[in-house]
Amino acid sequence: MGSWSRILVNALIFLATAGFFQSGLAGSYQHAFYVSGIGIALLASFVLALLNAVVKPILFVLSLPITILTLGLFSVVINAIMLEMTAWFVGSNFAFSSFGVTLLVAIILSLCNAIISDHFAHN
Repeated sequence: MGSWSRILVNALIFLATAGFFQSGLAGSYQHAFYVSGIGIALLASFVLALLNAVVKPILFVLSLPITILTLGLFSVVINAIMLEMTAWFVGSNFAFSSFGVTLLVAIILSLCNAIISDHFAHN
């Protein structure tokens, strides 16, 4: 799957996940994960792609001992850090309520990307 199609898929996953993580309490909505619209989802997906290309390899090398020690599970934390950095760059239109929510979104994003990439690899 090409980089532009991955950006589009990530934007759709952001929108779907943000819709899943909103909860209504007495007429008011609180967002555990907030994306203000399609344009912001595309922007966030593009920023995430840039960060994954530039910053993630450096973080991966620096965290290699703990990643090996945890049998690769620490890579989920690295993905969550990339999402937090994306939220910082994009601003208040793309936000997480806590690092736990960021971890959960990172897991969902990774699983969806793995399934979609596997589907396109076999077709």
